[in-house]
Amino acid sequence: MHLLNKKEQVKGRVRLGIQAFAEALLIIPKAIAQNAGHDQYEYTTSMIPVGIDIATGEAMESKSLGIYDNYRVKKQLIHSSTSIATNLILVDEILRAGLSSLRPGGQ
Repeated sequence: MHLLNKKEQVKGRVRLGIQAFAEALLIIPKAIAQNAGHDQYEYTTSMIPVGIDIATGEAMESKSLGIYDNYRVKKQLIHSSTSIATNLILVDEILRAGLSSLRPGGQ
């Protein structure tokens, strides 16, 4: 949710990148809610910086229940996901360049 608020402060292509990245990060809680049998859209509209109780589908404060996520693991996960997505886009660009060179006229 922080990234969605941050995008309002920037302009141009950077804003689109921030929005796309923020939406990609929301896929995880949406999938958790859907896999638990709850409405993913209802959850994300009421989403606050807490967890989801998969038994009820309600937002809950993880800390009050003694649930702590490892910050380093989450940070590395986001970094790795971003790197993988960047590499996939790069490979796609390389493949497109290779295919265009096979066409007559190189276009």
